[in-house]
Amino acid sequence: MLEQFRKRSYELEHLDKGDYTSEEYEGCLVELRRINRFLGDASALRRSLLAEIEREGLKSFSMLDVGAGSGELLRVAARWARETGRDAMLVGLELNARSAKAILEESEKFPSVHSTRGDALSLPFSDDCFDYAICSLFMHHFKDEQIVAILSELSRVARRGIFVIDLHRHPLAYYLYTTLGRIFLHNRLIREDGALSIMRGFRRSELDSLASQSRLANVRVERRFPFRFVLSAGKR
Repeated sequence: MLEQFRKRSYELEHLDKGDYTSEEYEGCLVELRRINRFLGDASALRRSLLAEIEREGLKSFSMLDVGAGSGELLRVAARWARETGRDAMLVGLELNARSAKAILEESEKFPSVHSTRGDALSLPFSDDCFDYAICSLFMHHFKDEQIVAILSELSRVARRGIFVIDLHRHPLAYYLYTTLGRIFLHNRLIREDGALSIMRGFRRSELDSLASQSRLANVRVERRFPFRFVLSAGKR
């Protein structure tokens, strides 16, 4: 039974295949915001990138969020910057037009948040354009060779470093999700894609290998509750 967790799945999710209705996608955005709030991605950002900004004593910073969804983590960073008296320039990049629009719609109270459309494999920004580049629950959508390319692109556009938050491929995470999901999750995309996302997630050794292939420097891979990894790295 546990054999299936030894290697990453490359089965495409509904979001990758595009076989969903506009109503399902809108419902997906709503539930994703709630899930990310309660399952640790905001906490992982605060304990990694935002903690580093505080340690470095930066009074202003810029951040690119690749595959930003509806911009939940951008708003976490914007709110934190406002509360701590920092200036921030925050950009969310999305290939999906509806998501790029949702970033601005959901972030009206945060003028520091901006949105653009683009491809993660070829970011439409010059070298060292941002202080930091991040992505959250995004890398698992790609094959390993694509992840290496994306990590290289993140490093290219980030002056200070990159942070990648993604799923720990763990049997307990999978079985908890598929059991509780039947009760609490109403959106088909969230129920089915969420379980598959875990199977497309990572082990620590796999993230270390991908970072090595991307020639990143000062790589750290840390576990975060619940069933998250945070990969951080400096310039190549």
